[in-house]
Formats: sequence, structure tokens, C-alpha cells
Amino acid sequence: MSKLILASASPRRLELLAQIGIVPDQVVPADIDETPHADESPRRLALRLAEEKARAVVNDYAGCFVLAADTVVACGRRALGKASDTSEARKFLSLLSGRRHRVHGGICVIAPDGTMRSRVIETQVIFRRLGDDDLARYLSHDEWQGKAGAYAIQGYASVFVKSITGSYSNVVGLSLCEVDGMLRGLGFKQGM
Repeated sequence: MSKLILASASPRRLELLAQIGIVPDQVVPADIDETPHADESPRRLALRLAEEKARAVVNDYAGCFVLAADTVVACGRRALGKASDTSEARKFLSLLSGRRHRVHGGICVIAPDGTMRSRVIETQVIFRRLGDDDLARYLSHDEWQGKAGAYAIQGYASVFVKSITGSYSNVVGLSLCEVDGMLRGLGFKQGM
């Protein structure tokens, strides 16, 4: 039986893991600076943050698997983080309106022997054109808070999505296909 530490404070990631029967032994949010570096692409940012989160936690949990992840919503080369207020959330959603954007999900797993595997999963999402009433209705809920790109695809924002290409669970917060494969590939086994 393997012990798993989830280096994330995201309740969505816990829910997603539970969907595939994985329950972390402990949740230990990593305290790192998430500020993008100069000229860092959204894809590279997602990968770096996932790796830094895993490294920040692993030394305190010898003999355990550590799983970390980060989600970056990108419109072109611009990374849209978590909106700080409704005004910024409105700007993000207006930018995504009627356009294709990419969701980069960085995943990093460190095995008990120190082996580290990481990758980025990319999902393309196309929003329909959003009117002022769409934005007002969405922003009247607090769902946008704490979400990359200021939206949650699994909630009210699902009505904005015209199409999606790639992993749906990646947009929610964690590509389950990839995580399962990475954990099993490194020898993770959880008791039933």
C-alpha cells in the first residue's frame, strides 16, 4: 500500500481523485510564489508551478508519493490567473468570449524513491459570444473566485462552452487519465 500526499488546496482535485477511487492520505497545500516569470509561456508556467509545488512538499514526506498540479488558462500567449475581483473576472470572461482558449494542466508526481515525472495536458475550449447579461448573471455568483480564467466549466459557466477538445477533467483541475497513468507507472497502489 502506498501513501499519497496531495500538494494542493483545491477541493476540485480531491473530488476528481475520488471519482477514480484515489483518496490522498494527506492534503498539504504548497506555499510557493505563483508569479509568472518574464516571457514565460502559459504552458511552461503550468509545468513549473506543478513541479515547484511537489518539490516544496516532498522533503517532509519521505516514503510517500507526492502529487501536485496547477491549471493555467491561456488566451493566446497571455496567462489568465485567478481574478482578484469582479472587475478583473469580467475582463477575463470578456477576453474569452467568442474565442478559443487553451487550458494547460501541469501535473507532477514524485515517487518515494525520488523519481519525478511531470507533464502538461492541453485542452482547447471555445466559448460562445457572451453578452452583458451573461456576464452579469455569472458574476452574481461567487463561482469565479479562485478559478483560473475566472470560470468553472463544471458549474454555471458550462452554458458558455460551445466545444471542448481534450480532457474535460483537465479543465476542472486535473486530467484523470494522465494522473492515473503517471501514478501507476511509478508503482503507486492504493488499498481498496
